[in-house]
Amino acid sequence: MTMDEIISFVDGLDGVLTMRPEPGDGSPEISWGDTFFHYAPDGVAPTATQPFATIVTKDYPGDEASRLDRAGTFRVNIAAGKEAFIRWTGHAPRDPATTEIDPGTTDTVIAHPVYGAVGWLAVVNPGERTEAATRELLHAAYHLARSRYERRAEATA
Repeated sequence: MTMDEIISFVDGLDGVLTMRPEPGDGSPEISWGDTFFHYAPDGVAPTATQPFATIVTKDYPGDEASRLDRAGTFRVNIAAGKEAFIRWTGHAPRDPATTEIDPGTTDTVIAHPVYGAVGWLAVVNPGERTEAATRELLHAAYHLARSRYERRAEATA
């Protein structure tokens, strides 16, 4: 699965705002080349919510365990929810893992090396083994983000 295939899949979901920071747009330089997915049916970047998924192409300070500095390496990060997290990892987000998986392992669904404690999953270079799972998890994260948006909209109406 390429980054472009992932971007096309998520961008095709109704109400998704795909942000791809680049030089000159006011975004921090470290984010250039990465992709952030928000549920924003009005097309306006939300300021009070996190993206429901991201694609990162490089190591960030404090997040080097996936070794994204390897050529052609990227990681999909997905806020798919507690149930999906438990199903894929075998433990609740804040509970310690019973088995350790190298965060740089490719084509494997893992707890996010930094944000796993809040329920994020990750896949480094999704491939044949994880393509269907990656799509399923992205779809689940999208639905959770959409539901949160709709609840907030109803509460303020």
